[in-house]
Amino acid sequence: MIQRPRRRCEGTAMGAITLDLRPGMGIGPFTLGMPICEAFAQIEQQPNIYDVVHVKYLDEEPLKLDIVISFPDHGFHIRFDPWSQRLRLIEVFDVKRLQMRYATSLIGGPSTLATFVAVYALFGPTFPGIYDKDRGVYTLFYPGLSFAFPIPTQYTDCCHDGEAELPLEFPDGTTPVTCRVSIYDSSTDSKVGVGSVMDKAIAPPLPAGSLYMEEVHAKLGEELWFTVGGQHIPFGASPQVDQMVIHSASDPRPRTTLCGDYFYNYFTRGLDILFDGQTHKIKKFVLHTNFPGHADFNSYIKCNFLIYSSDVEGHLEEGNAPKNCITPNTKWEQVKEILGDCGRAAIQTQGSASNPFGSTFVYGYQNVAFEVMKNGYIATVTLFQS
Repeated sequence: MIQRPRRRCEGTAMGAITLDLRPGMGIGPFTLGMPICEAFAQIEQQPNIYDVVHVKYLDEEPLKLDIVISFPDHGFHIRFDPWSQRLRLIEVFDVKRLQMRYATSLIGGPSTLATFVAVYALFGPTFPGIYDKDRGVYTLFYPGLSFAFPIPTQYTDCCHDGEAELPLEFPDGTTPVTCRVSIYDSSTDSKVGVGSVMDKAIAPPLPAGSLYMEEVHAKLGEELWFTVGGQHIPFGASPQVDQMVIHSASDPRPRTTLCGDYFYNYFTRGLDILFDGQTHKIKKFVLHTNFPGHADFNSYIKCNFLIYSSDVEGHLEEGNAPKNCITPNTKWEQVKEILGDCGRAAIQTQGSASNPFGSTFVYGYQNVAFEVMKNGYIATVTLFQS
């Protein structure tokens, strides 16, 4: 795992913060299902609170494990599905550091112990929880919410494998104190109740008509087709055509190049469009994968592209990918199997000596070029007409 500290504000108080706990929905400003870029935006808006932030991911295989944003000073982290980059699970791993507000009551933090009795009094009765004998942990479940309690070895006889009675108090009169609070989408309650919360929790479904992770079909040398919005944007189109209306209120942002050509940057759609400065016609598309470990990470939302040859007749239905198509999942070795070897790469340094992620490699084919990271994953795809 790679861990990158963001920054620390001098003189920030280390007292516990208080965040609203919303079972099945989120905590504080972090809402289940939110894209990772929205989480970073919330962090940037409150630098005095979220002054120490660690971003963790598996550098060699970024799609294998969650992308985790951790707040070590506040004792919690938020987990994003590595493919969709949407928030799927929130875990409070140090309950003494984070005070949570539920309705009008407080729980956790340095002054309010999150004991079993306190949790039961605040959230009410529920079904018996699950006891994990190997880990010595008893987990109590509510809709979209769970509390894990370590059971001292001398009292393991109070619980049994599988479902266990509610351990309100141990024989000596003490009550267990929660070691972890998990918040997840309540639609996965039945799954997490029989297995690990970390393994089973998934992001809530996207609302109907959402354009997030919209499949964007790219037919080499011809056009882009947006499968939800229905727009077809061919090479040679001008900025004035109706099909260019694919942006949110913050997009596009025109940017001029040195040669007079200019880009429209669609950050919320994960792509750039380059226009010829003389003819004002589209000459290039740039699609971004938004992988952590690239200099542009969090500048663009991930583009869920599907690239296929112009030999494919007509337009494919959404989700109906041809065998030899290229997606954000496709690694460079697979690209070479599909398109063949293209020879040596050009080195791209991102134009900055301060770039902490190092250079990338650019490989060119007819109508397409791939920027490849050192781990073999695609960072950007540039489409053009040869």
